[in-house]
Amino acid sequence: MALPLAFFALFFAYPVAAITGRGLKEDGQWQLGRVGDVLTDPAIGHVLWFTTWQAAASTALTLLVALPGAYVFARLDFPGKGVLRAVVTVPFVLPTVVAGSAFLALLGRGGLLDQLWGVRLDTTVWAILLAHVFFNYAVVVRTVGGLWAQLDPRQEEAARVLGASRLRAWRTVTLPALTPAVASAALMVFLFTFTSFGVVQILGGPRYATLEVEIYQQTAQLLDLPTAAVLTLVQFAAVGVLLAVHARTVRRSEATLRLVDPAHTAHRPRGAAQWALLCGVLGTALLLVVVPLAVLVQRSLDGPGGDALAFYRALGSAESGGGTFTVAPLEAVGNSLEYALAATAVALLVGGLAAAALTRRAGRLARGFDALLMLPLGTSAVTVGFGFLIALDEPPLDLRSSWLLVPLAQALVGVPFVVRTMLPVLRAVDARLREAAAVLGASPLRVWREVDLPLVGRAVAVAAGFAFAVSLGEFGATVFIARPDSPTLPVAVARLLARPGESTYGQAMALSTVLMLVCAAALLVLERVRVRVRTDGGSEW
Repeated sequence: MALPLAFFALFFAYPVAAITGRGLKEDGQWQLGRVGDVLTDPAIGHVLWFTTWQAAASTALTLLVALPGAYVFARLDFPGKGVLRAVVTVPFVLPTVVAGSAFLALLGRGGLLDQLWGVRLDTTVWAILLAHVFFNYAVVVRTVGGLWAQLDPRQEEAARVLGASRLRAWRTVTLPALTPAVASAALMVFLFTFTSFGVVQILGGPRYATLEVEIYQQTAQLLDLPTAAVLTLVQFAAVGVLLAVHARTVRRSEATLRLVDPAHTAHRPRGAAQWALLCGVLGTALLLVVVPLAVLVQRSLDGPGGDALAFYRALGSAESGGGTFTVAPLEAVGNSLEYALAATAVALLVGGLAAAALTRRAGRLARGFDALLMLPLGTSAVTVGFGFLIALDEPPLDLRSSWLLVPLAQALVGVPFVVRTMLPVLRAVDARLREAAAVLGASPLRVWREVDLPLVGRAVAVAAGFAFAVSLGEFGATVFIARPDSPTLPVAVARLLARPGESTYGQAMALSTVLMLVCAAALLVLERVRVRVRTDGGSEW
């Protein structure tokens, strides 16, 4: 626990405390009266209520839509499965402003629905909810599907032999085993939608605002740091209560499971029901994921005078976007890959150690540690970004001019995904296997290598994919700390979208398409990384 605790203390608690303290102090004195003023403001109360219920509705809708997809990707084998798994993960790394613009083109004035049926959904809650499902579909599919693929199907088959119906066998055998993974996925979706910013700002219009939108407005537009600090504390309190309830509920449902090689659990669809389910999932993925992504590609190819590649060629020049950049926007591809690889390495190291510690420890200390790891997902990215600038500006932590600042901020978001992906699988491993290896003389490191790694290797690959994906698409904190000569892809896209004109908008869509393709290629590579269990008990990649 030492390294994860030190990491979060230096790069999360310290920056957030610094920016919050600056907002609540005036002339060296704490201005605690501002807390009551903000909390009794009816407008703030409305924002808090909308933030909470839209996050709950988005989470429920995402689980309803994505759980069938988790089953299909875990238990069914069909052509193009790896490609489709990568495609459904792409939305998760797109900047929210880009995805919001894509949904606006689908649901707003002159969009697809408006052209076909005269229906507009922009500035409505439904547009926000659908966009949130678009973003978080992959969270449920990969988190729940990663564990589902390793559950021994013979346990459910045994229940069927003993007379249970298919539904009862799934409800009494499989569902309890999946509960920790489902709860982890639901927690991550809720935290992401609770702090939603770009989607609400673009699709909700002036009528709807979340706490994240309000914090941004108070900080960047109104320069009211005291109000922003109070709202940050409100976020902390809400997230803390949620994490406490989650830890108490999930801990009771965790149990040792029999995990098997996922290569042996997938099969071709059998019967009309499974074929219908597969077609339904493919249709959902097409409408919910592929169509919005296709809009991005279509907009990027809609160049002036019918020149489909005009916007892409413009990305190779530093003059792109009317002088928006000091370097060519395409250089952001290399920057993003370097930052994401470094952030993934940090997230796997810190998150892997944290998950191992939580597997072997119980009690209040472990529950508090578990909650700490999830706080970055429920904290305003604006707060974290400003906190980095304020706190990490003096020796020995003067990192403002260091390239490490960006991957460290990205790793803060990646670590919770590593922990939540690996923890249910690690806790499902029978502790007697570790004890038997120790009795036979294996060191703790060898026990991990010979017992845990072969069983959790798939979870490690899934965790690496999530960490890499969220690092590629992280925008909220990175926009404040990325240097002008080393922008990431999301920052470069946001800079183009901020400038008026069809040319800059088209270049933003082209750069978004590049980001989409880079992410898909990286995820396809990770899809081919697997840990296979050898007959001698070891493992190989």
